[in-house]
Amino acid sequence: MSTLGNAMLEVQGLQKRFGGVHAVRDVSFSLRQGEILGLLGPNGAGKTTAFNLIAGFHPLDEGQVRFEGRNIAGMNPNQICHAGIARTFQISRPFGGLTALENVMVGAFARHPTRSKARAEAERMLDFLGMSSRADHDAGDLTAFDKRKLELGRALATGPRLLLMDEVVAGATPSEAGEMVRLVHKVREQGISVLIVEHVMKVIMGLSDRVIVMDQGTLIANGKPADVVNDPRVLTAYFGEGYAGNDI
Repeated sequence: MSTLGNAMLEVQGLQKRFGGVHAVRDVSFSLRQGEILGLLGPNGAGKTTAFNLIAGFHPLDEGQVRFEGRNIAGMNPNQICHAGIARTFQISRPFGGLTALENVMVGAFARHPTRSKARAEAERMLDFLGMSSRADHDAGDLTAFDKRKLELGRALATGPRLLLMDEVVAGATPSEAGEMVRLVHKVREQGISVLIVEHVMKVIMGLSDRVIVMDQGTLIANGKPADVVNDPRVLTAYFGEGYAGNDI
């Protein structure tokens, strides 16, 4: 594990309701500079809702989100991007009719206003992802996994200090999942902290410095992967009462 710095993201008392559904209930946690923090939980736990609250895609009902000491709650996604936070989505949707390079340039324009500089940054990102040979391919013709990597490149091209990643190995083969894990570690080596949402426990446990777990909108565990994986509350959330107290 890398040496970690001070807390750069501080989430305090997050609350969100959709009608009668209390999707996120008083969730608080922090992420330190240089950390890969995994946000884990079964389907319907509230992970993506919490993620969307941090990224500005849903307004908070209550709580604060502080990034590098600044309260960013209430900012829109564009403002949050310019503050230094980028995100990926569960479902990759590249811009149709544009090449892979042009898709990444869309992200690069957030920091590089001229076409030449945005192109240079996009080329650097595609090289980082091992996709330089597909720079001129129509993004719509890429494989599902390459589209996912392309979305990662577009997010990285905005120049974030914190990257939010939403279920990046969903539908991936074991070899693709392994490649994505290696890419996440390379991202951290670039000085970018990572909050990664996932429901595949094995992936998160092998990737994260620390893991937090949500169930039914609440935070039920926060600690090192080896400790969290055997927490009876986590086992119950994933597998039911019969697994509580048993190692997996």
